[in-house]
Amino acid sequence: MDLQLQQKFETDKKMQELLKRNSYWFKELNRSSESYKDFTNAMKEKYHLKMTDKISDTIDNIDLISGILESLK
Repeated sequence: MDLQLQQKFETDKKMQELLKRNSYWFKELNRSSESYKDFTNAMKEKYHLKMTDKISDTIDNIDLISGILESLK
C-alpha cells in the first residue's frame, strides 16, 4: 500500500473504522492503489456521506419539523 494512502487512513477515523470492520479492503488496496476510489465510494455508501444522502436527510428533517409545527397549531 502506498505511503500516501496509509497517511490518509491515519487521519480519517471513518476510513480506519471501515478498514477494521472489512479487512478484505487491505488485500484490495495492497494489490492496487487504484482501488482507493472504490474504497471511498463504499465508505460514502456505508456512512451515508453522498450528496444525495445529505439532501434526503435534510428533506426528512424538514418534513419532521413541519409535522411538529402542524401538530402544535
